[in-house]
Amino acid sequence: MKFAAAILPLITVASAAPCIHGTSLMPRAPDGTVEVNDFNYTNTGGPLNWYGLDKSENSACSKGSRQSPIDIVTESSGYAKSGSIKFSVPNADNVKFENLGSGLEVVLTNGTLVTPHDSYKLAQFHFHTPSEHRINEEYFPMEAHFVFENTAGDVAVVGFLFELSQFGYSFPLFDSVFSHIDDIAAPGTYTRTDKLSFAGLINHFDAHGVYYYSGSLTTPPCTEGVAWYISTEPLPLNVQSYNAVKKVLKFNARYTQNALGQSNLLEVAAHDLNN
Repeated sequence: MKFAAAILPLITVASAAPCIHGTSLMPRAPDGTVEVNDFNYTNTGGPLNWYGLDKSENSACSKGSRQSPIDIVTESSGYAKSGSIKFSVPNADNVKFENLGSGLEVVLTNGTLVTPHDSYKLAQFHFHTPSEHRINEEYFPMEAHFVFENTAGDVAVVGFLFELSQFGYSFPLFDSVFSHIDDIAAPGTYTRTDKLSFAGLINHFDAHGVYYYSGSLTTPPCTEGVAWYISTEPLPLNVQSYNAVKKVLKFNARYTQNALGQSNLLEVAAHDLNN
C-alpha cells in the first residue's frame, strides 16, 4: 500500500498502447509524468530490504510487531459492528490515474470514512496483485486499498479483495478505472479516468460483513496504528481486466506478516542468521 514515499528521477514517457476494452481505435497518449517510488517488491528494493533503504524512516518495517498484511482467520478475527462504518465516495470524472512504479494509484480526495472512533478523508486508492491479505491462508488475485487520513494524520484503510468471475463480470467502477491502463504501462506516467461511479461499491460494502484490526501501512515506512476495514465478500473481476492489470502491476504484494503482537519476521530471521 503506498501512502508516503521517497522519489526517483522522472521517467520518459513512451507511446501508449490501445485501450484494453477496445473503445478507442487509436492509442490514447498519456497525459504526463509523475515521480516514482524508490521501493519495489523484488531484489534489494523489496520488502526484505525496506528497512535498509532508510533505517531511520523505515524502522517499523523490521521492528514493528503489528505489521500488515496478515492472514485473517475468520473464526478469531475482529469484525466491525454492522452499520457502524460509513464509507462514502461521490461520483467523479477526469481523475488522475498514476503508475508509481510500485503500484497503480487513483488520486481522489472527496470521499469520507466515518467510524465509531473518528472521521477520515479519502487520499487515494490503489491496487495490489496478488492480494496482500489472506483469508484463512487463501490469497486472492487482486486487492484494492482506499486510503483515508484524519486531521491528526492517522490512517484508515478500506480494503476489497477480488476473485475472478465465472461469468466475465466486473464492477463497472473498476472497468472504468482499468479501461485506459495501457496508457500508463510505463512507470512514471499518468492519465485521466472517465466517469467513476462508486454507488455499487458502497452498496457492496454496506451489504456484507467487515473485518477490522489495527495494523500498519503495507509499504514503507510501515507505520503502525492503521485501522483496517476489509470487506468479507470478494468483488468479481473479469479475466481480461485482471490480465491487463497484472501485466502492468506484475507482483506488488508485501509478504504476509507474523501474527499481530508477535516478533517481526525480519527480527526473527536476523536473530537466527546471527546464531
